[in-house]
Amino acid sequence: MGRVAALFPGQGSQSVGMGRDLAERWEGAADVFAAADRALGVPLSSLCWNGPEESLRLTENTQPALLAHSIAAWRVLEAAGVQVEAVAGHSLGEYSAVVAAGGLGLEQALRTVRLRGQLMQQAVPVGQGAMAAVLGLADERVVEACRAEAEATGEVVVAANFNSPAQVVIAGSARGVDGACQRCKELGAKRAVPLPVSAPFHSPLMRPAREGLEPILRAASFRDLVVPLYRNVDASPVTRADEVCDGLVRQVDAPVLWSTTVSRLVEDGFDTFLEVGAGNVLSGLVRRVSRDATCHAAGTVDGVAATLAALGF
Repeated sequence: MGRVAALFPGQGSQSVGMGRDLAERWEGAADVFAAADRALGVPLSSLCWNGPEESLRLTENTQPALLAHSIAAWRVLEAAGVQVEAVAGHSLGEYSAVVAAGGLGLEQALRTVRLRGQLMQQAVPVGQGAMAAVLGLADERVVEACRAEAEATGEVVVAANFNSPAQVVIAGSARGVDGACQRCKELGAKRAVPLPVSAPFHSPLMRPAREGLEPILRAASFRDLVVPLYRNVDASPVTRADEVCDGLVRQVDAPVLWSTTVSRLVEDGFDTFLEVGAGNVLSGLVRRVSRDATCHAAGTVDGVAATLAALGF
């Protein structure tokens, strides 16, 4: 086994029941959910474990829920002796990565991501923004389709998440995304699938959210990281507190360079990836970038147990 990195999922990986089995099995995980309830002044743990799903899907709830679940799973791995040499997180997951690497306290991170969710939702009225996943088309052709649609119509639409080779998520105005999807299909995309999200994340339409969040982040108590964070905005490994904060500010309305991030990790010698938190979406994306990568999804009791066994704990 070569080097090990921890990856933390973003929005879309949530589901009712998330983290409950961890909290019932391990006191360290239960403590994280209890801290989340205290920090936010709402029963976030009950929402994670019991729903309703419509409430869990609200961005301001989804973001702290995913953070709490990821850190609950991380605390269990950490207590068992697991150590990694780098961290990365997809969009919202970057906050989980920063907390895991010692860069921000859990409770401050929870309050910050709840505000992030609120600001993102407020930036664009529901129904006016959209996102879609474009499958089977090269990155540069997707970018080309978005640019052509924007120039022809004046609508906002950009490539927002470069997730893996031949999977790019686009975001912008509902009309812009619809038009760009048609252009992508004309250029040879296998599919263009609308995503069930409430706002056009990582697009220029998120600028108001970035402006609202930036002073909060600049005032937060960031610390230097114990291991490098590979940032969403440029796939660069950073450890300094100011670089971490800067990356979190910029990623609100900038594309998530996930495919490049994974490639950079592989180039730097990482071959084992722990997906810490809800679901296994990131494991699938990693394997599309590197067939030789070993991935372990550690978000449930069974997943954590299998991960620990595979790592020799």
